[in-house]
Amino acid sequence: MALSDLLYPDNPRRKQELIHLHQELLDCMSANFHATNELVGVLNEHLGCTISHIQMRESSTVKENCETIIQVMSEIQHQVQKIDSDMKEKLEPVLYQKLYDIKEPELEKIAIAQKVFSIILGEATSTAGMVAIKLLGSNLLTLTVSKLISLLAQIGASVLGGISITIIGLGIEMILHAILGAVERNQLLTAVKSYEKHLTEFKAASEKYQRAIHEVTSLVRQQVQ
Repeated sequence: MALSDLLYPDNPRRKQELIHLHQELLDCMSANFHATNELVGVLNEHLGCTISHIQMRESSTVKENCETIIQVMSEIQHQVQKIDSDMKEKLEPVLYQKLYDIKEPELEKIAIAQKVFSIILGEATSTAGMVAIKLLGSNLLTLTVSKLISLLAQIGASVLGGISITIIGLGIEMILHAILGAVERNQLLTAVKSYEKHLTEFKAASEKYQRAIHEVTSLVRQQVQ
């Protein structure tokens, strides 16, 4: 048993807790990568976007992976804003207002959007119109992306940011060394609290983000069938 464990008998439990929390963080990030790629696929296929798919890299740190997903999320936000600009530019003001009028039938909104994308892309299906309306008509996705970008940036800048994704396959001592670095073992509680603070907000925001994307992709699958 390490000297720090003799001095601080609660350390072994906190070590295991720290490892568990780190795995939770990685699982959450992995799910966000998957959901983001799903949305990227829809945008590329139906709205003529050319956003690159991303991959969670085990050879990189938490911060580097955060930066990767932030970059693509920012590009998604840019594309949604561009869709809105295209609609505003190519539609009469009355028709453009209809897109955001909650009283207007959704099928009519989709038809309007489809006409615009037919002009932009040369040809467009009703699925393109539906995706555009779903992205424009709901602030959930754009607001959730902004929230998640902020949280990812905080995680990347925190003590967690410098940790390598690969450490889960290593032994406990190696994991703790990677997590704590030069930090003394008697500061395990501080490290655990840091994880817990970030995870609480991050998991909640991630679930909202994934649900919003699932709503869009599910509708696309229904349209295609």
